[in-house]
Amino acid sequence: MKRVCVFCGSAKGANPAFEQAARDLASALADRKLELVYGAGNVGLMGVVADTLLARQGRVTGVIPQCLMDKEVGHIGLTDLRVVDSMHTRKAMMADLSDAFIALPGGFGTLEELSEIVTWAQLGLHRKPIGLLNIADFYTPLLTFLDHAVAEKFIKPKYRAMIHVGTDPAALLDKLAHTFPPKETPWINRQQT
Repeated sequence: MKRVCVFCGSAKGANPAFEQAARDLASALADRKLELVYGAGNVGLMGVVADTLLARQGRVTGVIPQCLMDKEVGHIGLTDLRVVDSMHTRKAMMADLSDAFIALPGGFGTLEELSEIVTWAQLGLHRKPIGLLNIADFYTPLLTFLDHAVAEKFIKPKYRAMIHVGTDPAALLDKLAHTFPPKETPWINRQQT
């Protein structure tokens, strides 16, 4: 495992624990010499994760569509900034560049990215580990819903089990590392990295 994709909010959220978790995750990445792949934002938890890792001399790759770059929300101080044509291209490239995924707290974008990467795993498009940092019980209602969907037979237990949940960034990274490397081809539509 070399690169971890982090999905997170373009806001910092109401609870200071969210920002601290973003810092702690970046520090845990730096301690393990893992690279960050993320959506290239310079605001919110996105900016906190990137800036913290950069301050620790970590490598950060950001992927952002031109429309967001034009709005000046792109982080220009990254190790590697990739400007792409669309949100769809952004998500595919982030998935291709990454060996694992972690979701910090966030809004619709974070939820959509997490849902899509889990769906792609369910469909067998990748076998990369997926983690969810449940900071201050932020994701507890979502986890309750997922368990309800299992009980109602909309999600198979084996697919629900693909989401590794933790409250400590370092411990969650260790858990993901124990499920890597993937058993099958990590990504069937590999692009050049």
